Formats: sequence, structure tokens, C-alpha cells
Amino acid sequence: MNDVIASLYEVVTDRKKNPQEGSYTCYLFEKGLDKILKKVGEECAETIIASKDDDKEATICEISDLIYHLVVLMVEKGITYYEVRAELDRRALKIGNLKKMRVTDKET
Repeated sequence: MNDVIASLYEVVTDRKKNPQEGSYTCYLFEKGLDKILKKVGEECAETIIASKDDDKEATICEISDLIYHLVVLMVEKGITYYEVRAELDRRALKIGNLKKMRVTDKET
């Protein structure tokens, strides 16, 4: 695996199986799903703000933080890197997959 996200997934998986004192990843697993989800939400919001502010360097950092926290979430929920990769590969094969806008009745 020479893919950096696959390598990150391996490290995060190892931290879950073999906790190390002082590890932020282990701290997240120790605190549980609510903490992990909170961090995913925070990093998502920070990515949006940095992008909206047109700050490329900050956006890169926030995207990296978001990806890291998403990988922690994947490991916590038992979702493998390969499952996500397979879904992305499947989606890459789609052509003309623009979703049609749906009209909803706001009166109901």
C-alpha cells in the first residue's frame, strides 16, 4: 500500500488495536463515537470557513484534518479503507450521473 490514506488507515487501525499512551488517536477512541463525530463536524466546518475565506494553505490543513478524522470514524465503525475505495471506484465508472433537481411541495 503506497497510498497515503491507506497508510493512515493502517496506523489508525493499529492504534485502536494497540493503544499507546499520549496518542491523540487513542484518546478519540477512548472518548467514543460522540467525540469522533464532534471532531468530524468541527473539521468539516473549519474546512468550509477556510475555503470561504479563500485561504488555500488553511484549506489544505483543514481538509487534511477532516480526512484524518473521517479515517478515525471509519475504523470506529468497522468500515474498511477498501470498502470506501471500492465505492469510489464504482462511482468513477458512472457517466452522466448528474442528479435531477426534485421539486417538493412545501405545503405538505
